[in-house]
Amino acid sequence: MDRNLRTVDWNVPTMDRILRTVDWNVTTMDRNLRTVDWNVPTMNRGLMSSIEQFYVRYDIRSLKWRIYFALQILQYFYYPLLAAVGVPFNSVTIVILSRGKCGLSKCVTCYLMAMATADLLVIIIDLILRHIPTVYKEQFQFVRSLPVCNIHAVLLCTVTDCSVWFTVTFTFDRFMAICCQKLKTKYCTERTATVVLGTVTVLSSLKDITWYFIFTGSYRLSNMPWFCHESDYIPNSLVWASIEFLHYILNPFVPFVLILLLNAFTIRHILVASRARRRLRGSSSGGSHKDPEMESRRKSIILLFLISGNFILLWAMYMLYFIYVRMFSLGYEYFYLPLFIRNLGFMLQLLSCCTNTAIYAVTQTKFREQLKNVVKYPFILIVKCIKQ
Repeated sequence: MDRNLRTVDWNVPTMDRILRTVDWNVTTMDRNLRTVDWNVPTMNRGLMSSIEQFYVRYDIRSLKWRIYFALQILQYFYYPLLAAVGVPFNSVTIVILSRGKCGLSKCVTCYLMAMATADLLVIIIDLILRHIPTVYKEQFQFVRSLPVCNIHAVLLCTVTDCSVWFTVTFTFDRFMAICCQKLKTKYCTERTATVVLGTVTVLSSLKDITWYFIFTGSYRLSNMPWFCHESDYIPNSLVWASIEFLHYILNPFVPFVLILLLNAFTIRHILVASRARRRLRGSSSGGSHKDPEMESRRKSIILLFLISGNFILLWAMYMLYFIYVRMFSLGYEYFYLPLFIRNLGFMLQLLSCCTNTAIYAVTQTKFREQLKNVVKYPFILIVKCIKQ
């Protein structure tokens, strides 16, 4: 364990050595990011450095490094834009769902509101307070003097866990509603949804308190899986390494598997039930009329599969990289993932927090109507003020 986690002649952990190894002749990225020879404003200095690194020796760089530098440049625009879109979109979604005029059951509305709230908190705590300062580090150097990184880590991991596990609980709720008709009336209620969501929140908070002791209060301000400096005893501790690995198994690996299994069982039940229903209706009415029950079920299925499929697609790369990092730190060095996988995983994972509003708008007619009314409302107020 010590041999893998520490390299004597470099005096840095092995994982840091690989993450910082690049094929151009400089010591670190920080040297380029802090170059002051250009006559450009401080705001653009980091961006200009990334652009220069993208073009310097472009022809002889491998594809993986071209992608890495291209993603670095993209992040300067992507993260602020994502924050500018994600905060109002999720806020509007919470307002619309809270009014209860979308034609959804109270149980489903409760789950969707919880998911939107968790996504909004992830955007604020993870995207705005972590990733944007990391990209624009020249403007956020003061963050290094704030001794709150371990508290930040606890909050970030808690809201991320809630965002993921709320998706799992919603998927399970729809599985019960579709596949277990006898239990539907008892389980698929607003009260049950409230209890389940509250339990998930409490358990996530208790689990993630351990991050307070794993990390120190000092920020790294670098785009790495661990954005805080670790406590001195962590790198050599197999116990803490196992606890950290367990965290990443519980999120996102276990939710990933559960969502896949629940959707597989749901699809199987739907196919069997649909065939039986078509045979019954075909023998009684010739199959010429539309089935309202099947139409209603079809809309519910589309909503479920879009939400869970969106999670699986956008979290897949994030999950792959984090499992790779934990396996590497435990001494399993059988394969190597390109560095751009990490950046792309972060970007897609954060995008998943901004897409559910679009999914609701596409699948729910009444939600679209409410969304139009919310968008029109400020303009209506302006017109009224002008007329007065």
